[in-house]
Formats: sequence, C-alpha cells, structure tokens
Amino acid sequence: MRFKISVLLVFLLADSLLAQNKMDKAIKKWNKASVPYIQVEELEKSDDVWLLDTRKVEEFSVSHIKNALWVGHKEFEIDSINEHIKDKDKKIVVYCSIGVRSEDIGEKLLQAGYSNVQNLYGGIFEWKNKGYTVYDIEGNETEKIHAFNKHWGKLLKNGDKVFD
Repeated sequence: MRFKISVLLVFLLADSLLAQNKMDKAIKKWNKASVPYIQVEELEKSDDVWLLDTRKVEEFSVSHIKNALWVGHKEFEIDSINEHIKDKDKKIVVYCSIGVRSEDIGEKLLQAGYSNVQNLYGGIFEWKNKGYTVYDIEGNETEKIHAFNKHWGKLLKNGDKVFD
C-alpha cells in the first residue's frame, strides 16, 4: 500500500514540475523580462495595489482576479490609466493569461513614468494553478478560466477551461 501511495505522489509531483517547467519555458520564450515580475504568492499578500487585466474583454468577463481593472491590450490607452491612477509611484500589477500581453502594457506604463509596475509571473493561469480564487463579471467566485486557445490552455492545470 505504501508503495502505491509513493508512486502516486511521485507522478503528481512530476506532473506539477513539468507543468511549471512548461510555463517557465513559455515565459522565457515570449517575454523579455523588461517589466519586473511578481509571484502569485507575493501578490496575494499585497495590499493597496492596482491590478490591471490586459486580456480581451471576453476573457475578463469569464473570470478575473478580484478588484482588477480591465484595460485590454490592443484597446489599452494610457490616458485612461492617468485618469484612474494619478500617483505615478503607486504599485501596479499587470496580468494576462501567462504574462506576455501584460509585459507590453507594463512597458507602456513604465514609459509613461509609472515607477512601481510589476508583471504577474504566469498570469491568471498561474494564479488559478496555485489555487487562488477568480471572479466572474458579476463578482461571483468561479472555477472558469478563459484559456485563450488550446495551445496556451495546456498551461492551465486548475479550473474549468473556457475557449469561447
């Protein structure tokens, strides 16, 4: 019996490590690390932070991190941020599915003079993979996560994937 439990634990740990390895590889491939990262555990403990969701509005509607402000990626306008966040030293965390689109927006914020901008490492996928709560457009907890597409959705290991 112990042997079976040990084998099961090894498989579970290996699956978790492989998933993290895939996430790390994807981030290294697609990002330049031009915006400092914040880990999900650190963000979860943070107070007084502006969370900016840089995904498509359809993705945000399915689920987002509590109190996040949708700013989009292609739709992003720095003037809108200037209206919401007047203090350029305020802590801002940008996120998307894994951190690629959010890096682009983080760069724009830094160029606009915001000094305390961080990119959520692994994005909302890593947030959900670590078991943290997400909310739908009505503010209700949900297990649904927009997985962007089937390729990127492979990095999402926790929650119910939505592709529409």
